[in-house]
Amino acid sequence: MRIPDVYPLEGRRLLAILYAPAFWLGFIGAALVLQPVVGPIVLPALLVTAIGVSSLAERLLPYESVWNRSHGDTLRDIAHALVNEGSKVVAVLAIPVAAGLLPWRSLWPDSLPLALQLLLAILMADVGITLVHFASHRVRWLWRFHAVHHSVERLYGFNGLLKHPLHQALETLAGTLPLLLIGMPMDIGWLLGFAVSIQLLLQHSNVDMAIGPLARMWAVAPVHRLHHVGSAIAGDVNFGLFTCLVDHLLGTARRDGPRVGAGMIGIEARPDFPRGYLEQLLEPFHADDR
Repeated sequence: MRIPDVYPLEGRRLLAILYAPAFWLGFIGAALVLQPVVGPIVLPALLVTAIGVSSLAERLLPYESVWNRSHGDTLRDIAHALVNEGSKVVAVLAIPVAAGLLPWRSLWPDSLPLALQLLLAILMADVGITLVHFASHRVRWLWRFHAVHHSVERLYGFNGLLKHPLHQALETLAGTLPLLLIGMPMDIGWLLGFAVSIQLLLQHSNVDMAIGPLARMWAVAPVHRLHHVGSAIAGDVNFGLFTCLVDHLLGTARRDGPRVGAGMIGIEARPDFPRGYLEQLLEPFHADDR
């Protein structure tokens, strides 16, 4: 249920403007400060807190009130999130193994401040992940796995973590392989994985946020909702994870369009797409039969 409007219009407008940058900088900043002191064990606690803040904000300032109500998808979304976040842990734990296989010395700029190292990792990973995402809308076998993510019937922060684990593995490989080849250390790997999760919470957020000119380059909800329009043609835009840079180069960046509301997202050609977790895991392997 939507929380009644008890805030003055000015307060709601201020929340709309400040929410996205405060959320991103607040949680990424907390991770940068706390991880070097406490270790990566602090990141799951920060992520759970971020999910809670995201859910609260969606009720205080909803973009689409109906998206705050379960569509019978809550347990499925939790299962996807647990598996996919767990796979990130496995991927980061493999970094020392990858580093040991390199036939050259690390080229990673570890003399830079930690925040700049993370920024470098984010910008490099964004290119690979965005290109895999773009290809997944054009290569049939990739789309079969990526379609799981597009099958959602509502957008709210938590279901940004919903992906087929094999598709997430491909995106992760494309985003991190260049970083591994230049010797990205494990502490940056932990922070990068956390930053991806925070970004996904903002990309799929049901907060009626206003990001103004940031929409030219920052791939959060006002931009990303256009990508989830059910029509294969109308939704063929805004593939970026963190930024819209690759989209500008590909000619797929789009800021404006019709308001994306309830009933407009999903896969227009597949209204029968499975809704259960196990069924969604298996669907890509027999999609050709449908």
